Amino acid sequence: MDANKILNADVLDIIFDGRNKEYGAYQLRKTYSKRLVIAMASMIGICLLIFVGTVIANIAGKDKKTEILVQDVSLEDIKQEEKKPETPPPPPPPKQDPPKIEITKFTPPKIVKDEEVKPEDEIKEVEQLEDTKIGTFNQEGVKTDVVAPPVEEKGTGAVAAPPEEDYNAEFKTVQIQAKFPGGDGEWRRYLERNLNRDLPVENGAPAGNYTVVVSFLVDKEGNISEVKADNNPGHGTAEEAVRVIKRGPKWTPAVQNGRNVIYRQKQSITFQVAEE
Repeated sequence: MDANKILNADVLDIIFDGRNKEYGAYQLRKTYSKRLVIAMASMIGICLLIFVGTVIANIAGKDKKTEILVQDVSLEDIKQEEKKPETPPPPPPPKQDPPKIEITKFTPPKIVKDEEVKPEDEIKEVEQLEDTKIGTFNQEGVKTDVVAPPVEEKGTGAVAAPPEEDYNAEFKTVQIQAKFPGGDGEWRRYLERNLNRDLPVENGAPAGNYTVVVSFLVDKEGNISEVKADNNPGHGTAEEAVRVIKRGPKWTPAVQNGRNVIYRQKQSITFQVAEE
């Protein structure tokens, strides 16, 4: 390269002086700044698109407001069967006296004058004694061929003992239900603190109520097990309710006849998604 051109020439032209500039390396280095600017601009444009999309999604999501309603803790608990009043037994039939049997007085034979014989002391003929009972006095009544009424058998008064309860089985009704430590208010606050109330909106749930009924066992030590959703309104609500209840602390177990027993508890949780 001429000495006059060196002062005005580009560094690349000096480096590639006398070399094959059409090979490719020259062009790559020559257009490096331009390609760098295009790459930076493309990256900034993509970031702006992502940011704008996020802002729009957040604005749309703010139009929906989600609330969690933990209904009355005892709601959906298995209700104890109400004892129906026992029907009083029918009154006993009136006591009937057995019919009087006809009795004919037995008169020992005695020789006296006819006028001295009293009517009741007359000796009856044999035919008149066939259907009567012989006694020491005369009595009008029915003939002896009448069957006497059956003798009423009286019970012994012994009452059969009720069957023994299996205290290792799952109880449907108990005298004292299982309770969360601190009472119903603490249980409600635990659910409200730990449930993800925005989950239905995040999963695209439209405005409405989504109620989940969860059942679980509380064993003799108060441990929670067999947690399951009895229904599934969708949008992840059933899974979220089961997850939070599974993580819950121990309960105070149910009591039957003074013993801790296994009891199934039910809880209703409602996710409310409302348009603002």
